[in-house]
Amino acid sequence: MAAALAAVRPSSLLFLSRQSTTTRRRVFSPLASLSSSPPPPNTRTLVLYSKPGCCLCDGLKEKLQAAFSLSNPPTLHDIDLQVRDITTNPDWEKAYQYEIPVLAKLHSDGTQEILPRLSPRLGVELVQKKIAAAFTE
Repeated sequence: MAAALAAVRPSSLLFLSRQSTTTRRRVFSPLASLSSSPPPPNTRTLVLYSKPGCCLCDGLKEKLQAAFSLSNPPTLHDIDLQVRDITTNPDWEKAYQYEIPVLAKLHSDGTQEILPRLSPRLGVELVQKKIAAAFTE
């Protein structure tokens, strides 16, 4: 699956391993420890919290892959996608073990905002529109 995602947006996928940070659902949390430097000010980042063997996570990854490849407006080409395996971080696993897949929007100040859950029944075009709308707010 990762190879398929990388084929669509190789420069935007970042698989993160063990990090020390605490996050909560629908709460803004500092994520300064995720990288040594903050993201560039114009970078828009979407995080997918998932784990191996999760059929809902795999389904959402496939829809995100398709949504990121669509060229019709609103395009998602300027959004970077990070896929985070919650089994590699005890804080992520504790926060999201019963909630995955979880999508979060990273803000330039290092905080994150948990996005509303996307129904597995949504079509690719609607997933694209909902992600784009989350970044226009």
